[in-house]
Amino acid sequence: MTEKILSVKIEAPAAESLPPYAFVPGGPWPHPTSSPQGHSAGQGQEPSTPIEGEDWPSSTAYLRGVTLFNAGYYWEAHEAWEGLWHAHGRQGPTADVLKGLIKLAAAGVKVRQRQRHGIITHASRAALLFETARNRGGRRQLGLDLDAWIATAGRIVAEPPEDPMPPGVPVSRVFTFLLEPRGDQAEASTASTTALTTPCEPPSTNP
Repeated sequence: MTEKILSVKIEAPAAESLPPYAFVPGGPWPHPTSSPQGHSAGQGQEPSTPIEGEDWPSSTAYLRGVTLFNAGYYWEAHEAWEGLWHAHGRQGPTADVLKGLIKLAAAGVKVRQRQRHGIITHASRAALLFETARNRGGRRQLGLDLDAWIATAGRIVAEPPEDPMPPGVPVSRVFTFLLEPRGDQAEASTASTTALTTPCEPPSTNP
């Protein structure tokens, strides 16, 4: 019997689907929701639905978080995944994977804040959460190879990255890897490396 392989490709987001800036606490940009000038002010967040089994390709919240993370919107990715983490009751293997991703996103925020200790703390926690999820639910979950992501988080701990851009830029990608979940469980996503040169271009705020 031939195994059916599900291939899921996450398209590059259109500029209008991304916020005009990635929020960094203490930075020049207003808080996305609590400030009237925030990029998501007045926008209610839809309740997240738990992922059934390995049906992550149907999870809008999960894939939105992946898109935001890869584009350098770490605070926003954190928010997208946190609702899903709560939907899973904040416990169990799937919740642990999501919490690990949330901690990776938090590490990205700390890179932008230039807080080395925070980077190490959050990445260490991510590695531990991925390890716990692997031990409880198997190596491949949510399209990710957890062994590879334990190693990736460990590399961040060992060599915390620096923000390649000056403070105050709207968006900056600080990691040299991408999240690329795959539906083929025999080839679940490892940490895909990509060249990090210029920041992602935020959508124009001009009318």
